[in-house]
Amino acid sequence: MSNKSLTLIISLFIGLVVVFQSAFTVHQTQKALVLQLGKPVGGVREPGLHFKLPFVQNVIYFDARVLDYDAQPAEALTKDKKALVLDNYARWRITDPLRFYQTVRTIPGAQARLDDIVYSQLRVFLGRYTLTEVVSSERSAIMEMVTKRSSELIADYGIEIIDVRIKRTDLPPENQRAIFGRMRAERERQAKQYRSEGQEESTTIKSTADKEQAVILAEARRQASIIRGEGEALSTRIFAEALSKSPEFYEFQRSLEAYKKSLTGNTRILLSPDDPFLKFLK
Repeated sequence: MSNKSLTLIISLFIGLVVVFQSAFTVHQTQKALVLQLGKPVGGVREPGLHFKLPFVQNVIYFDARVLDYDAQPAEALTKDKKALVLDNYARWRITDPLRFYQTVRTIPGAQARLDDIVYSQLRVFLGRYTLTEVVSSERSAIMEMVTKRSSELIADYGIEIIDVRIKRTDLPPENQRAIFGRMRAERERQAKQYRSEGQEESTTIKSTADKEQAVILAEARRQASIIRGEGEALSTRIFAEALSKSPEFYEFQRSLEAYKKSLTGNTRILLSPDDPFLKFLK
């Protein structure tokens, strides 16, 4: 290989290296800054093909899409002095990469500023409403105000906050225990009340049933006495009518009854042979 060919190959290689070191592409989801000795030069690079000085300048890229930041749960006080543990998140994006790089530089740095600003605004606006309003009627309005104010405060960092939302609202553990204790006491009070009302109703039903039973039994006894009396009267009348038709038969029956009652067991009776009691035994 001749010296000219070798020189040409070396030149082409150096040229390719210079081209690859000079050209860079910014994706459509990104924006970029060119740094020279750590300082931004030439402004923000939009998506497309760009060039820089090889070996002297380098490129840093920033995500131009909407980003999510999930904050750590933290406590805040409402207007009625109730403590809440807020689990919130924010959706944000980088609007000015140059200002972003000059102030917070990285995503973790931006998240730290987001945490400070969003949490402080949540505390401010939640402190203007009661617990009931926070968890029900005014929640959406509060989030809109927090989003607007937080975006205004963080605009100097080249950041825009699109939305702030509370994922979950909890009570601190000590408050939860107190509330559960009150709920348990209330349920026990209601249970005692229901039991006492049930016992009272049971006593009323039992007394009513006992009264009705006594009335029914008394009426049954009265009816039985009437029927028994009527039966005995009828029996006596029938018996009297029968005896009036045959006095001898009546005397004979009465004597048989006397024999039956007196001549039983080891009873001894001393009578003379002509005693009238022995009339029907002769």
